Amino acid sequence: MAEFLILALGLGLAGILAGFLAGLFGIGGGAILVPILITVFPYLNVNPDVVAHMAVGTSLAIIIPTAIRSYRSHRSHGAGNAELLKAWVFWVPLGVVMASLIVGGVSGNVLRVIFAAVALLIAVKMLFNRASWTLSNHLPPRPVTNGVGFGIGFLSTFMGIGGGNLNNLFMTSFGQSIHQAVATSAGLGVLIAIPATLGYVYAGWGLETLPPWTLGYVHLLGAALVIPFSMLAAPFGARFAHKLSPRKLEITFGIFLLVVIARMMADVFA
Repeated sequence: MAEFLILALGLGLAGILAGFLAGLFGIGGGAILVPILITVFPYLNVNPDVVAHMAVGTSLAIIIPTAIRSYRSHRSHGAGNAELLKAWVFWVPLGVVMASLIVGGVSGNVLRVIFAAVALLIAVKMLFNRASWTLSNHLPPRPVTNGVGFGIGFLSTFMGIGGGNLNNLFMTSFGQSIHQAVATSAGLGVLIAIPATLGYVYAGWGLETLPPWTLGYVHLLGAALVIPFSMLAAPFGARFAHKLSPRKLEITFGIFLLVVIARMMADVFA
């Protein structure tokens, strides 16, 4: 019982951190949750062969309520492009589904390198942003934004990242403020996480190696220990984001991405 309480406390703290970052940057929090869940799950009798799959599937399930809470908090501050999200309701999940069909054939290290390259591009944009780097002061017309939504859903699943990183780059490149981008990214996380979670439930359905309290590759007990804390922290992250100036929020996001890139590359060369 003492060991379980320690694990529960660790997952609760992870939920607080992931929820705060979800609200602050509009990201899912998977970069925080997945490595922690990979460490914790063996203590919850998860077979080593499915630990990684279980960590990703559970992380995606946690993102759904956390992202909803984060998005609603940003909307209370008048931020977020609801029309863009409505336009993406079909296209983003379609990109997720298409990527799910082919991602299994790509090695993990290749995915990590692709992620690091794209994240570095976004970090440079955020840290050294110049007015001349803005492509337009308005978002592209509907056919183009639909294609971008498909691409974000596809790349997010293909690279194992949250769509907030890519959407923040897209929206700020077309004259939208970082606050609007972050708020919209929070809602985007829901569009990505729902079909992706269902995919992990389906992929692990009926496997005999899975422990109790699981639904496919989603660990229900692990998710239940994290979700209340991540939902509690998400509004605080959103509130803090709106207290920062646009430039400070961009720089903070860029530094965060550099930290994530460093951790990802450490996994590649380990």
